[in-house]
Amino acid sequence: MKAGKLAKISLLAVSVLIISGCSGNNSGVSIEVPDIPMHEALGEFEGELNIVNWSGFVEPAWTDKFTADTGCVVKPRVAGTSDEMVTLMRTGQYDIVSASGDAALRLIVGGDVQPLNLDLIPNFSDDIAAGMKGNIYDTVNGKPYGVPIGRGANLLQYNEDVTNGAPESWDVVWELDTPYKGKITAYDAPIYIADAAVYLMYHNPELGIKNPYALDQTQLDAAVALLKQQNQIIGEYWSDVFAQIGSFTGGNTVVGTSWEILRKFAAKENIKTTLPIEGSTGWYDAWLVSSKTKNINCAYAWMDYTSKPDVNGAIAMNFGMAPANIAFCSSSEKAQAHCDEFFAEDEEFFKKIWPWTTPIETCVDGRKDVKCTSFQEWTNAWATIKG
Repeated sequence: MKAGKLAKISLLAVSVLIISGCSGNNSGVSIEVPDIPMHEALGEFEGELNIVNWSGFVEPAWTDKFTADTGCVVKPRVAGTSDEMVTLMRTGQYDIVSASGDAALRLIVGGDVQPLNLDLIPNFSDDIAAGMKGNIYDTVNGKPYGVPIGRGANLLQYNEDVTNGAPESWDVVWELDTPYKGKITAYDAPIYIADAAVYLMYHNPELGIKNPYALDQTQLDAAVALLKQQNQIIGEYWSDVFAQIGSFTGGNTVVGTSWEILRKFAAKENIKTTLPIEGSTGWYDAWLVSSKTKNINCAYAWMDYTSKPDVNGAIAMNFGMAPANIAFCSSSEKAQAHCDEFFAEDEEFFKKIWPWTTPIETCVDGRKDVKCTSFQEWTNAWATIKG
């Protein structure tokens, strides 16, 4: 979903804050971010809300009632990538964005979004999945910048007619001796470098990788070398979900990175997904509010409304992901089936998933004796991998 360039820190006044670790990493990380005040109290609704969102997140089925209740007319703008979302939010023309982790931290560091006052969002409750609270990509010094929407994992999809069972390891897409040379697909974005890092964390512990988004130059070089090796056996890279689905169903691809919803859309009994032993990366989406918004009260009302179990569940089912508000799961048999399919209540599953996070020079694994590589450096590296 995402790609882009890490912007320079705004010339606004900055303060040193602490980012809390995630995915088992609780080391504090000092990072400079703009000192932007949070909204203190709700006022009158301004009458409109301009949203940058993923397709399927903002639909009349739930926006009509929101507008009827608040008078805030919803004006959505669908974005196709995280890069596009960052670019649009930086125009100052939009109030709120449904950002994934590889965009969220860019927006926070750039001063493009503001910290949130959760007291004004009562539906941000204990029913929000524990694994979607306080993550490093959208929480700074305990200050939340994002209200969770939903999450999903980047899984290994395979054609069981060919593989004769689920592969146990990601080695089938990385190693030169794979039996599926030329039949492999991989996600086409710089953030995919983190997938190589996850594989190296498991198989090459001597590299010292503790977080796939905190790579020093030596670690990035190792990940790039692995990706260049993969380039020799890959059949195609994908960013178009429909092309990816067609490649699997048409037999051109046997194994590769996918999402559970794409497996579902493939609608073939032989196309399945699995989480290999190394774990994987994933996407966790959240609402972030522009630091320049003129419609702050409508933005807060929207975040609260879409955090309700029924509305959050409707978004999750429409898009194809685990809802953030797990109270939705017990609301009906259909809701429970959806939650089970997308592991919504399975925190043990998501403990094996590293949420997309913008790489920055400050090492988010807590190291202070080395500079980590930035998203711009990842973007430059990605351009050399595909040749």
